[in-house]
Formats: sequence, C-alpha cells, structure tokens
Amino acid sequence: MRFLQPINAILVFLKQDARHFQIVFLAGFLLFGILQLHWDAELTRYLLLLGTCLGVQACFIRWKSLPWSSLKSAAVSALGMCLLLKAAGPGALVLGAVVAIASKFILRVKGRHVFNPGNLGIAAAVLLTGDAWVSPGQWGSGVALFFLVTAAGCMVVLRVGRIDTSLAFLGTLAVLEYFRTVLYLGWEMDVWLHRLSNGSLLLFTFFMITDPMTTPRAQRMRVIWSVAIAVLSFLLGWYFWINSAPIWALLIISTITPILDHLQHGDAFNWNAERSERTARNEQHQLT
Repeated sequence: MRFLQPINAILVFLKQDARHFQIVFLAGFLLFGILQLHWDAELTRYLLLLGTCLGVQACFIRWKSLPWSSLKSAAVSALGMCLLLKAAGPGALVLGAVVAIASKFILRVKGRHVFNPGNLGIAAAVLLTGDAWVSPGQWGSGVALFFLVTAAGCMVVLRVGRIDTSLAFLGTLAVLEYFRTVLYLGWEMDVWLHRLSNGSLLLFTFFMITDPMTTPRAQRMRVIWSVAIAVLSFLLGWYFWINSAPIWALLIISTITPILDHLQHGDAFNWNAERSERTARNEQHQLT
C-alpha cells in the first residue's frame, strides 16, 4: 500500500543506527515536557547546549578526521543534558557541554572513553560553577509518564543490547527501596511506586546508564556494574541525602569500567553493526 511507504522508509532509516531512535525519543520527551508538563520553553538553554555540543564535536571531527555521522552521538548527549541540566547562566551550560564532548577524546583508556559524556558534563557544570543543578521534580511521576518512558526506553536498550543493564539497575534499586520504604519505614506501597516512577530516574535508567560506548563490554560485568550503581545510588540518596544520586553514582562507578573490561573481555560495540552486517550479506550474495 502506497500510504505505508513513507512509514516504512522512516522505519528503515531509524533501524540503520540506534542513535536515530535515541534522538527521536529524547526530542519527543523534550516536547512532552514543554507541551504537556508545562515547562518553561527555555529555547536559549536548549540551543546553547545543542550548539555547543555539536560545535565541539565538529572541531574534533575535523581534527581527527572522523566520520561526520558521529555528530549523532553529540546530539544524543546534548538532548540528554537539555532534559536534566538546569543553570542560572549560560557559562555553566557551555562548560558542561564542552566537558561532555571533549571528555570523549581526552579521557580515554585503551581506545575507549571512560565516562558517559552527558553524565560527566552535568557533574562538571554542577561541581565547578555552583550555578547549575539537576531538577528531578520537573518530571513528576505518573502512570502515563512511567509507561511512556519505559516503553520508549525498552525499544532503545533492546536496540543497543543493553536491556540487562537497565533491568539490573532498576531491579536492584527497586528491591532496596522496597526494604527501606515498605518493610523498614512501614510506608505505603504508593510511596515506593512513586519513587520508582520518577521521570528523571527512568530517563537515567534507559537512556544514560545504557550508553553502549561506556558500559562494560561483557554482560556479566555490566550486571555487576549496574548493581553497584544502584547500591551506591541508594546509599547516597538515603544516607547522605544527595540530590540526583544516580548521576553521582554513575560518575563514581564509571571509574572502574576499564578494570571490569580487563577482568572479562567482550565485543566492542558498533553503532552501525546491523547495517555493516547487511552490507556484508549483500556483497556475499553478489559474489555467489
């Protein structure tokens, strides 16, 4: 049917690179926040983050003769920061964006960047300027939002093969929160569900912690890594009253990623793996 052809073309395009899904969903969440949750439309903040991230990435592309398709990764980092990072002035935003993208090329171990770019950029803006913060409350928590983010997140993590990371992190955190809020403090189950359905936590679970370029390569190590982040997030949140504890837990635990990769090797991730495999199959078919 002709009316399905544009839809099929879009789906084919999205499947070519998992970052296409990430960009579409993150941009969609940004529009959802502005239109449905009535955020202030801070277009200057969004454009500053996007422009700086893409600009810094472009500079490194020219310097290191990289493919221009890597701009997609910068767009993903920028959109993630748009959703999570707030600042009183432009300086903090620019600093965070520069650190986020530059860290991919500077802070490397055995050819891999260690830190999730958006995570490190947010941490740098908050710690170094005093004018930036993460606002988890802007998302609220509700059933519709929970299913929206979870469904979209599952599509992305299945696409990049990191569903184990999301499940290990969220499952461990859910168990710890249950023991603390329901069994120990005696609060209602609604409180437990409310804490787990926070929009910022869900975005972190499905779109930040699952970055295939900075997670351990071996599945067993990824599960251990994710559980460690969940435990540290729980401790930082409940016992040290640190806001946005998962952000800081990921930053700390990321330092051991090279060690986990050394303990158990795994296959390197390729954003265009499926397209490469399809090209190879076509070439083989032509040869036969």
